Amino acid sequence: MTLPVVLIGVVLVAMSISGTAVALPSMGRDLDTSGSALNWVVAGYNLAFAAMTLVVGSTADRIGRRRVFIGAAVVFAAGFLATAVSPAIVITDVARIVSGAGGAGIMAAGGAILASSYDGAARNRAFALMGTMAGIGIAIGPTLSGLLITATGWRGSFAIFTVIALLVALGATRAQESRANGAGPVDWAGSVLFIAALSLLMFTLLEAPALGWTHPAILVAGVAGLVALVIFGVVQRRSVAPVLAPSLVANRGFLGWSLATLTTSIGFLGVLVFLPTYLQAAAGLSPASAGVAMLLLTAPVLVMPMVAVTLVNRGTSARLLIMISLALVVAGNLWLTGLNADDAVAVVAAPLVLIGVGMGASFGITDGQAMALVPVNAVGMAAGFLNTLRGAAEALVIAAFSASLIGLLTARLGDAGSAGAVSAGRLSTGPGAAAELAAFTWSWQVTQVGVALLCLVLSVIVGALILRGARTRNAT
Repeated sequence: MTLPVVLIGVVLVAMSISGTAVALPSMGRDLDTSGSALNWVVAGYNLAFAAMTLVVGSTADRIGRRRVFIGAAVVFAAGFLATAVSPAIVITDVARIVSGAGGAGIMAAGGAILASSYDGAARNRAFALMGTMAGIGIAIGPTLSGLLITATGWRGSFAIFTVIALLVALGATRAQESRANGAGPVDWAGSVLFIAALSLLMFTLLEAPALGWTHPAILVAGVAGLVALVIFGVVQRRSVAPVLAPSLVANRGFLGWSLATLTTSIGFLGVLVFLPTYLQAAAGLSPASAGVAMLLLTAPVLVMPMVAVTLVNRGTSARLLIMISLALVVAGNLWLTGLNADDAVAVVAAPLVLIGVGMGASFGITDGQAMALVPVNAVGMAAGFLNTLRGAAEALVIAAFSASLIGLLTARLGDAGSAGAVSAGRLSTGPGAAAELAAFTWSWQVTQVGVALLCLVLSVIVGALILRGARTRNAT
């Protein structure tokens, strides 16, 4: 039962990431909210996912990977149930944070279970299947959620996830247990510092557009987050059993592959989360139609992981494939600067496919290549680190994308309240509608330029790290 249970859990977590974006306009209307409060529905999930994955991965090595996986699935289900019955946005945001923590455990413990159960080409195939199932979840998430929302409302779609998560927890009781040998005590100081640092930085990015970058709360949170991150690095160097071993970060090859997955996530997530709102508000698509349109982005993620790992197992250079994947992500994001409301689906079709192909190919090879470079006793930590980077990229890009959209809209419209409503897809129907639509499109285009440039810079760094890592291994 080990492989199927892990893979179903991965599908569920991936669907919960991609599908929620389609529900945001409906949730905003039902709960009468917009701006950062609404964006926390997605960002809070990804923040908890990023903050907890590293901690949960290291914990799974110590107390048992199956045990952590089961507990995480139950927590995941509880968060979705609370979301489905939530009467207010504050409760919804808290419930999504709970679900994100559960999703972190499913991914980190699941990856550690696979890494400890397979070797060589079999491990590559197992992680490619994991990437494929993540691709399936991402691919069908927007479409299925759009259909469910249209049929049962957004609350019904969250209730269904609750039931499936409980079935995953039940199935995991028949999986095989594993843990690291000679694991040290839990690094509580490192865990708390890491969670605090990421939470404070996320708060800064999400709330700054509404409060202002010079607001005392924003300044304090930003500085405190950076200080906590520095202290975390110092604590990890002195800890007997660090939550993130410095030797892991010092491994150039592993770090390069880890940054590769971060880069593709940055190029993928902003589009995945915010484009459905634009398609519904600006192009007039229904939730179901917007979900179908997003298949242009998500469908390639369904097939490309197995294609990529098959090429690698047949002798194609994994380094060459990942650089091609990164180039496709950069090109697709640059191409999206041509977005407009008149023929939105036609304009975004080709760039969405490019980004999806690049993301899917990276899903198939990054985890397997990275995990092959770490000792078996550290696979939980390594899996946690990989998913933490991926989750942190997702959380931070959502916060930064939202901050950019609202900031640019505020500059263009001259009113923060109107900017928040427009970014949430609530355009007016009066004389100012045309100006709001033009501002919405312009803010999207400028934000996409920034995303593309960031991905380009990170791609260059990835190439240098992977090449140096390969030379080091060859020399030794």
